[in-house]
Amino acid sequence: MSHSPSIGLLLTRHPSDRLSSIMPEVARLLAGRGAVVEHMYLDEVVTALSDLDPRHDLYVLKSGSDSALSLAGALHEAGAAILNPYPVAAASRDKILLTSVLRKAGIPIPDSFVAGSLQGLEPLLVDGPLVVKPYRGSQGRGVRVVREIMDLAAFVDGPGPFFAQRYHQPIGRDRKLYRIGSRVYGVKRVWPVQSYEDKLGEPFKVPNELHEIVLRAGDALGIELYGLDVVETEEGPIVVDFSSFPGFKGVPEAASALAELIWAGAQRAREGVALERVAG
Repeated sequence: MSHSPSIGLLLTRHPSDRLSSIMPEVARLLAGRGAVVEHMYLDEVVTALSDLDPRHDLYVLKSGSDSALSLAGALHEAGAAILNPYPVAAASRDKILLTSVLRKAGIPIPDSFVAGSLQGLEPLLVDGPLVVKPYRGSQGRGVRVVREIMDLAAFVDGPGPFFAQRYHQPIGRDRKLYRIGSRVYGVKRVWPVQSYEDKLGEPFKVPNELHEIVLRAGDALGIELYGLDVVETEEGPIVVDFSSFPGFKGVPEAASALAELIWAGAQRAREGVALERVAG
């Protein structure tokens, strides 16, 4: 049997001129270590569920599509090792569930609300603006600050639920916090972004308070690969979003750290060890 780990990358194909994708470099580094790497674009092929038999030591779920998440769930049920583990990846797509988990862990988050209709949010505006988000959204899509009832007209009124959080006026730029294994990174970024340079932001040294918040979130979910969006407010730092597999834009040497984490995860999976905390 080969001693080289086998890794399946569950990906979404991006345009060739996209500058910010980290995964091609990660795949190159893994191959350089001796790993057998397969790029899997599940949205582009027909998958027979009867043939869905895990053939890789480790699968890495980078695609954000619903179909990739569902197929990752099927692989999970078939016994595949997945980074991040499927239950966490699935929970992170549901802002209602995830918010409850983070709040229980003592993570500072805004007051959060769920309504069955847009009209249900109207009385909440009496106490100030809201940030309304798709409850299964990602990458900031569909996020709007709602200050008046008429602002709700910008949303498509359809079946709920509708997820909202109390708006807090940020002080300075947003903080993007990332964790890869034992390493925590910080990037200051403007929002909303207008250019690729805005996406890269400015790296900064993560202070102890934010570092503790990052670690506490990982402990609550049992993972060491994720990102948090934090705004600094008069009340202190507040976590406003979470990603189980962010793009790590602006993080120095992120590809190298991520390749190291995936390599360690594949080695652990071959030995039958759970993937939580795969790097020291």
